[in-house]
Amino acid sequence: MNILAIETSCDETSVAVVNAINGKFTILSNIVSSQIKIHRKYGGIVPEVAARNHAKNIIPVFEKAIKKAQAGKTKIDYIAVANKPGLITSLLVGVETAKAVSYVWQKPLLAVDHVKAHLYANWFSSAADYQMSVVRFPSLGLIVSGGHTQLIYMKDAFSFKIVGETLDDAAGEAFDKVAKILGLGYPGGPVISRMADFGDENKFQFPLGLLHSGDFNFSFSGIKTSVLYLTKRLDKRIIERQRADICAGFQKAVVDVLVKKTYAASKKFKTETILLGGGVTANRKLREEMQKKSLAENIKVLIPPVGLCTDNAAIIAAAAYFKVRKKQFSHWSKIKVESN
Repeated sequence: MNILAIETSCDETSVAVVNAINGKFTILSNIVSSQIKIHRKYGGIVPEVAARNHAKNIIPVFEKAIKKAQAGKTKIDYIAVANKPGLITSLLVGVETAKAVSYVWQKPLLAVDHVKAHLYANWFSSAADYQMSVVRFPSLGLIVSGGHTQLIYMKDAFSFKIVGETLDDAAGEAFDKVAKILGLGYPGGPVISRMADFGDENKFQFPLGLLHSGDFNFSFSGIKTSVLYLTKRLDKRIIERQRADICAGFQKAVVDVLVKKTYAASKKFKTETILLGGGVTANRKLREEMQKKSLAENIKVLIPPVGLCTDNAAIIAAAAYFKVRKKQFSHWSKIKVESN
């Protein structure tokens, strides 16, 4: 089957065509138009600006995806779209486009939760064509993004149970806010990661939020506040010289909590595999530490290819594949959008 998928939940406009044959996925196209440069000057995402740019980009991106995949109406079997969670006005652009295509082409429509879809990125290996990799169940998913930090228990590919989540800031949000405090610009994740490579991660100690709370919830507001207070105490000239050290220490604290809580939950729920998903999983430190812990604990960890960590339509198609198997279709006239 060929699934055409659309993703516009935040600030990436993406359309993909994914082929699924006997449980094997191949990405035929996965076009992503990013708005990072547009929102950088605002220091963050402006919802209405994002929506207007989705409206501007969706048709060109759609056409490019169809052309690259060499797949038109007759070669597409299903239409999938991210309808939650996200920015309402952004989601509407993708959903209305998908509804129109579903109606005109007379193809079944599937509504997909884009946060859960991040875990399906693990069904693709790092091969050039992102062919399907093997996932063993039960699994524990760690979703780490700008809007979400969750631990999700999956007894199979169709079920999701949240067993831990952030009680305040998401990890990606903390990266963005700390970058702003340090005057590093937006988005914060990539720039903090780059600067951390040149810093001493043990120079400054930051709090490990809820590490010993006895549950699997997270908190990243404390570490953000700790960085803020540190910068107020230090001379501005010292901050300038030690930005890399602050970035390294901050990154280490966030990664330590994510890794330790994830593996503790995996042991608790006796999972066969740990799955990572979300934009922050592109962070090299997190990927390295998760893999090190995997070897030490003898628990399999799957980490998506970097190109599939951030929002993209290929993961929407992968999630839709499993909804097809459950026949969880949505009529074009009834599908609705849901915000964060």
